[in-house]
Formats: sequence, structure tokens, C-alpha cells
Amino acid sequence: MTTISLRKGNTRLPPEVNRVLYVRNLPFNISSEEMYDIFGKYGAIRQIRIGTNKDTRGTAFVVYEDIYDAKTAVDHLSGFNVANRYLIVLYYQQAKMSKKVDQKKKEDELARMQEKYGLSSKDK
Repeated sequence: MTTISLRKGNTRLPPEVNRVLYVRNLPFNISSEEMYDIFGKYGAIRQIRIGTNKDTRGTAFVVYEDIYDAKTAVDHLSGFNVANRYLIVLYYQQAKMSKKVDQKKKEDELARMQEKYGLSSKDK
């Protein structure tokens, strides 16, 4: 099993590049072994977390040991066809994920307040 190396001296990487990848549009029935087969070609993997809840199915987090391996995987696997689905492979960005969580909390709080005071979005 060979690994593809990207290291070329002191290669500067963009700031959004990190070891953690966020993968979307996965087949719902993909196994951990298949994930290790697909992503393991590009370097040593520390961890893979596959979404199992209703709202996280079809997504996964892949953590590589080396940042250059993660970059190579993103370059080669974005748009890769797995079980007639094209993978979307992105670098995990904490700021974007926390914004989504904050937005959901705000929407839930707004719904509770509307219910508490007997308002609905149609009453405007």
C-alpha cells in the first residue's frame, strides 16, 4: 500500500487547511472499513466518525495524522463517486460549525418565546 506524498520542502498551506476533514453526501450504508479503504490511501488515519443520527447520516469526520495527507485526500476525493454519490470533502472549520449550532439555538429559543406568549410567525 503506497501513500501519495505532497511534501515539497517548506510548502506553505492556506490557513483553512487542517488535519480534520468533513465529508458529506456519503451513502447511508457505508461501513467504517470502506471509509478506511477510501481515505487510507492518502495517509495514516487517526480517527473516522460516521454520523448515525437522523440529521447526521451521510456525513463523517476523518482525522489524519499529518496535515499534508489531509490536503492530498481533499484534492483527490472531492467529487469522488462512491455508490453513485459524489463525495463532498471539506476541511473542518470550527467557526462555521459553531455558527450553525448557535443559529439552531436561536431558532429554538425564538420558537419557545413565541409559544410562551401565544405568538406565531403568521401573526405579523
